[in-house]
Amino acid sequence: MSGNRFVNTRLLFGSLVLGLLTLPACNSGSKSFSNAPQAGGNSGSLVGAGSTFVYPVMTRWISDFQSSHSDVQINYQSIGSGGGIQQLKKNLVDFGASDAPLDDLQLKGLPALVQIPESAGPVCITYNLPELKVPLKLSGTTLAGIYLGKIKSWQDPAVKTDNPGVNLPAHDIVVAHRSDGSGTTNIFTTCLAKISPEWQNQVGKGVSVNWPTGLGSKGSEGVTGVVKQTPGGIGYVELTYATENRLLVVSVMNQAGSWVQPTAAGTTAAINAFAAELAKDVRTHIVDPPASAKDAYPISGLTFLLVPKQGKDPKKTGALKQFIAYMVTQGQTQAQSMDYAPISASLQQQDENLLSQVGEPHNLPRQNSAA
Repeated sequence: MSGNRFVNTRLLFGSLVLGLLTLPACNSGSKSFSNAPQAGGNSGSLVGAGSTFVYPVMTRWISDFQSSHSDVQINYQSIGSGGGIQQLKKNLVDFGASDAPLDDLQLKGLPALVQIPESAGPVCITYNLPELKVPLKLSGTTLAGIYLGKIKSWQDPAVKTDNPGVNLPAHDIVVAHRSDGSGTTNIFTTCLAKISPEWQNQVGKGVSVNWPTGLGSKGSEGVTGVVKQTPGGIGYVELTYATENRLLVVSVMNQAGSWVQPTAAGTTAAINAFAAELAKDVRTHIVDPPASAKDAYPISGLTFLLVPKQGKDPKKTGALKQFIAYMVTQGQTQAQSMDYAPISASLQQQDENLLSQVGEPHNLPRQNSAA
């Protein structure tokens, strides 16, 4: 799983209607976001927390947005999806970000909110085998065996089967995983649970699981560090962390039988494979797409903004809506330049509908699909 990374454009918002109605969309049809009010005067500070997966591009988005909105200060804390959800529950942040969408049961413990998909990308499997002269291949079944602790050596027959004719090193496998609540973990374990009945029965899926083996580390930064410093190491991180640290990445077999590297294009193919399901519920997982998606990367996921429908400060709510409108339209250019997959035109339309619910004075039903 290798790739390149995502660039910079500048958005200038004008008045409420003109600025947001003329906002050009990336890969979309008409994206007005006309219900997002213009922040005026001193809009103060916005605080968000959550996903480390989205942190690299979130940093870029914040910098670009603040360059044309000097009255808005945005602080995003990369503490993991689970941490962001807890901060939102405690009313300590204005928005959360999670790679693990909340189901209807989980929403009951939170104030009324909307979940807005704003980026997508591959979770790549990184490894530290400098002696290996060709890219490593691992099927989902082999990955499950490694993370179950059943496959302990790089010369295990299962690894050899995935890599015929390759001179595999004699290292023991050192597994690295997240120790904190993580949406990246949710994407990875959801994929393993779908592929491996044994994984589903023994471990399951979620932002936190009881790992059968391995070294736990906090954040994608921590997992990256463990793999980078450990010969024989293997871990899972968002692609930016792998490329910036020059880590090798695995090709993973999809349902079509193709060995696929983690790329934005592979994630876009996964999104497209689940277009019908996403139209009904934006929370649909896009892991392990069907065999018809020959180019799809199987460990792909969407990241969601978790936004309360009713903020405490109208000016801050207005500024937040502007920032979100930017992220899901022009901000997709920056995301794509950093190897995130741009969200589809249909998802952008759903985002517009969801964003229109934020700050509305009347009570709206909880989101159980795209609303």
